[in-house]
Amino acid sequence: MAIRHFLTLNDLSADELNQVIDLAIEMKAAHYSGTQQPIFAGKVLAMIFEKSSTRTRVSFESGMAQLGGDALFLSPNDTQLGRGEPIEDSARVISRMVDIVMIRTFGHDKIETFAQYSKVPVINALSDDFHPCQLLADIQTFVEHRGAITGKTVAWIGDGNNMCQSWINAAILLDFKLNIACPAGYEPNAELVAKAGNHVSVTDDPVAAVSGAHLVTTDVFASMGQESEQQVRLAHFANYQVNHDLIGHAADDVLFMHCLPAHREEEVSAALLEDETISVVWDEAENRLHAQKALMVFLLQASKAA
Repeated sequence: MAIRHFLTLNDLSADELNQVIDLAIEMKAAHYSGTQQPIFAGKVLAMIFEKSSTRTRVSFESGMAQLGGDALFLSPNDTQLGRGEPIEDSARVISRMVDIVMIRTFGHDKIETFAQYSKVPVINALSDDFHPCQLLADIQTFVEHRGAITGKTVAWIGDGNNMCQSWINAAILLDFKLNIACPAGYEPNAELVAKAGNHVSVTDDPVAAVSGAHLVTTDVFASMGQESEQQVRLAHFANYQVNHDLIGHAADDVLFMHCLPAHREEEVSAALLEDETISVVWDEAENRLHAQKALMVFLLQASKAA
């Protein structure tokens, strides 16, 4: 049986990605109408966390409960992973006892190794290189508010981090334009940018990146594990705050997104974050729940069919 994993967006075709988004919207409607079925009864999700989390833990754990399944929270402090057991050994054991695994960690290679030895689907719930689950929620949110993102222009303002790199994957897969604005030295992976070709442009000018954009999005300037760089990064990113002045250069119907948690008055102004005529961050956060439920359904069905 061929197991389907979700380590980056590239693990889905464009058609499959759109299928997951459509299913997420359907499942969201079913959740609100009270018609959602316990299709995961008897299923267990293992949640492996090496990084702290709010939205990821709550959305996956709630999603499994809403679908009739169970979720196990596993941290290095509570398992042999924290005492030096090889990842491949943990993967062999854990995957024989659960139906699906999500991992939130630092090195992307850890997730790749776990997936290589796992007997069940593995989901990347965030690594230092990519955050594909957040992109599912972001795309779902855009589709709900504006329709298909294909052919649109997205502006990423800030660090060329895991979120930025997942947006690059999305631009290639769904055929939209991505303008990235970041200071010198903070660009995303050069090979990934080169692979994207005309789908992606990189500049150090936030105004140029935002001009005409249908969606503007950002993230904190110092991610988890970079706390010691906070003050240096704040100085380098001083001109990269997304606020009403900057977003005024975007399209008239522009949306603003942020994966959260947000540092108000750093990467985004409080006024813009709370401006519900532009900001859809709370819909975006909620959609982590629905998009991930749809993803788990897809992966389990696809793995079974294979």
